[in-house]
Amino acid sequence: MSQTNEKTNRRKALGIGLDQLFSNNNVNQLDFDTIEKTIIETTPENEIKMIPVDEIRSNPYQPRIHFDQDALNELAESIKEHGVLEPIIVKKSIKGYELVAGERRTKASKIAGKTKIPAIIKDFDDQSMMEIALLENIQRENLTPIEEAKAYKNFMTKMNLTQEEVASKFKKSRSYVTNMLGLLKLPSEVQRDVVSGKISMSHARVLSKLEDEEEILRLAKKIKEEGISVHALENLTQNEEVIKRKPIKRDDTNKILYKIYEKTMKDTLGTKVSIGTNKITINFNSSEDLNRLLEIMNIKVGE
Repeated sequence: MSQTNEKTNRRKALGIGLDQLFSNNNVNQLDFDTIEKTIIETTPENEIKMIPVDEIRSNPYQPRIHFDQDALNELAESIKEHGVLEPIIVKKSIKGYELVAGERRTKASKIAGKTKIPAIIKDFDDQSMMEIALLENIQRENLTPIEEAKAYKNFMTKMNLTQEEVASKFKKSRSYVTNMLGLLKLPSEVQRDVVSGKISMSHARVLSKLEDEEEILRLAKKIKEEGISVHALENLTQNEEVIKRKPIKRDDTNKILYKIYEKTMKDTLGTKVSIGTNKITINFNSSEDLNRLLEIMNIKVGE
């Protein structure tokens, strides 16, 4: 048997469709390499097409925002010399193609000046595209913590899943997913520092436990300017005045003031007084008591 026939038979033996791949094996039972390898090995060579690079759009569910330019340039040099060795995977769209897997290869191919690259065209649904995009980046490309957190949040919202279900699907612990999602509570400027690497994931996780935004910003500045360790940061945040303090809401301020006013009026009038939103209630026991109160408040009723 020739090598070509052997390869063809192996493809046929592995020949399963996307429905089988995603219905019989949830993504939590697979990893990205398994998915990609299965798709490539079950696609006949005559179905791998050369498609125009300028007709390829990013996966709309791609969680990665930042790409390492040096790494892309290095890959581009390799593509110039050897070509694109592994086909990308795309979905046909109304105008051109949407990437399912192979974002870095596509970007590097553009840098290398390639006009066409090899691609496998498959009909993916939205959930499969989201799952594969997230898997590829988590397992291969090391998303920034904020990118990963946003990807989990987006996935939970669109697929109506709980944190526990997302954790199971992507082989993470529940506490890991909870900690990641907690990063999205950080002020936007602190999130940008996490993305740029000025603040580490470990530092960010400690900051995300705090409620006071001003305190978070103050400590974030301390991390960047003084390079304090995670342990030192934990010691700082364990100070009760920092970790327990929550910003006072306007409603809470009003309640405190109302209590002060109630006590002052009660002492002056000698009766129970209640103050609520836009309302004062003054108790009296009889007509005589009412007249007494009016006299104290210097209110004269005409005859």
